[in-house]
Amino acid sequence: MNILAQQLGNPGTAGSYTLRCGLGELNNAAKEAGFALFDADLKGIKGKQNFLGALARAASFPPEFGVNWDALADALCDLSWHEAEGYVLLLRNASKTLGLSANDREIAQDLFADTVVYWRQRNKAFWVFFA
Repeated sequence: MNILAQQLGNPGTAGSYTLRCGLGELNNAAKEAGFALFDADLKGIKGKQNFLGALARAASFPPEFGVNWDALADALCDLSWHEAEGYVLLLRNASKTLGLSANDREIAQDLFADTVVYWRQRNKAFWVFFA
């Protein structure tokens, strides 16, 4: 198993990071580690609804996804439709603001941090990479 795939499998170091490798390398490592990789392209995304929609498309959220913060938290802490050894959420073309207001950006970042902890408690890694 390659080094990146091994690192992905460590729930204790999972979190939100700037991607420091190529997209292909991340894709290969995620596949080798048995992880589901959700690739959300945020180019030109503005506003909470569009942000949530981009994440829902990337992770193929169920049709009943409520397009609000609580629904995002529920979906990211379920992922039963994507059984995997762990999870990678790739936020490509993410601006510093994520296209969100300051308040919504803080909520999103807190939600990602809470999701990492949720999966860590279940001995699975959940990574968020900004590229």
